[in-house]
Amino acid sequence: MADKVIGNRGIGNQGDVYGGRPPERQRFKKLAQAALNADMTVDQIEAILSDMSDVLVDMNKTIGGLDGAIESLDTTMNRISGTLDQVDKTVVTMTDVVDRLENIVGRVEALVGIGEAALRPIGAIEGAIESAGRTLASRLGLGNGQ
Repeated sequence: MADKVIGNRGIGNQGDVYGGRPPERQRFKKLAQAALNADMTVDQIEAILSDMSDVLVDMNKTIGGLDGAIESLDTTMNRISGTLDQVDKTVVTMTDVVDRLENIVGRVEALVGIGEAALRPIGAIEGAIESAGRTLASRLGLGNGQ
């Protein structure tokens, strides 16, 4: 009778503790579930990596286009820099031209002043001759007093 109790007790208790399944079977079930989960995880990671591969190819194309745009911008900036250098040289040259023109204008103004000074006596003589001519014409009765 002691054999029966020990035998029943050992099998019955193990079955009750593990839900009627022996521990090895429970362990295999957990391992199988873990393997299925790992397989699903690997499939998900493969899908993500595949999508990332497409994204990386597209990004590579985009970055290539951006590199081309930057090279074009660099060329344009170099041309603008050259143009600004030419503008700077032109401004210096124009400053010299303006200085020369100001000197010429100053000389012309001086010549005009000399000319006006030289013509004042002639204007006075002309006025005197005109006045004398009117006086003479009025004395001779040739003019009407204008």
